[in-house]
Amino acid sequence: MIDAENLTKKFGNLTAVEDLTFHVDEGEIFGFLGPNGAGKTTTVRMLCCLISKTSGTAKIADYEIGNDADSMKIRKIIGLVPDNVGLYDGLSAYDNLDFYGKLYDCTETQRKENIEKFLKMLGLWDKRDVSAGTFSKGMKQKLAIARALIHEPEILFLDEPTVNLDPESAKTVRDFILELKKEKKTIFLNTHNLDEAQRICDKIGILNTKLMAIGTPKELEGSIGGRKTVIQLDQVNDTILNALKKLSLGNITSDNNKLTIDLENPEKENWAIVNAIVGAGGHIQTVTVLGSTLEDAYLKLVRETK
Repeated sequence: MIDAENLTKKFGNLTAVEDLTFHVDEGEIFGFLGPNGAGKTTTVRMLCCLISKTSGTAKIADYEIGNDADSMKIRKIIGLVPDNVGLYDGLSAYDNLDFYGKLYDCTETQRKENIEKFLKMLGLWDKRDVSAGTFSKGMKQKLAIARALIHEPEILFLDEPTVNLDPESAKTVRDFILELKKEKKTIFLNTHNLDEAQRICDKIGILNTKLMAIGTPKELEGSIGGRKTVIQLDQVNDTILNALKKLSLGNITSDNNKLTIDLENPEKENWAIVNAIVGAGGHIQTVTVLGSTLEDAYLKLVRETK
């Protein structure tokens, strides 16, 4: 659905994005994590045909950015929620959406149905006749998301959609994004918020001008190693230890009836460990997974570029 290969953008002597290569599948939520100035917004603007690339290639659903004939086709199949929402403050919420729907040549029926659908999903239907200029930041952000979807795009680009929102508004936006995924929308998300990325993204790229790493949240967490499972039992004996040795696990240490086991993927391996202990007559009190977090991976990778 989205493919980039060696995508680069320079502003004079400043390289904003360098040799960016990645792929986003249809129906996937893909997140870009990175500090301010990492190139996240610049990447989105290139992919949305708002600024030109310096070199490299990128395709949106087989349409190539930088190709004049394809640029308008790309704009028709994408929706964008920019970092600055840019609504018409003098128009009502309904009229803002109706105006943009007309720009996309949506029929009157399509506009009416989608305006009602998205305003209700985002909790703004009761405010449909209220001027957008009186809205809070959270309400404006939700209205901007509805605006980006009015023409039913295949791909939605979101640039920091929950920044500066209160927790309730941020949750509404996250829940809405997950609802869009159920409709098989492809979503490209820029964010600083590691918790947000971990909650909703299928795949994450860590960007700091260059792409430092890419993978699922779990893959990124495990990329810097050090994951362990700690199991507290009422008693550890040789029968239990011998049962665990048959599983070809990593290093196992025992201390004060507590087993610590080095693992590559605790989520997949813990069930076999628990079954082996119970089968050997062990009585488990607690099971805890320790190790690197997405934050650990992010900070390590970003610091490597400084």
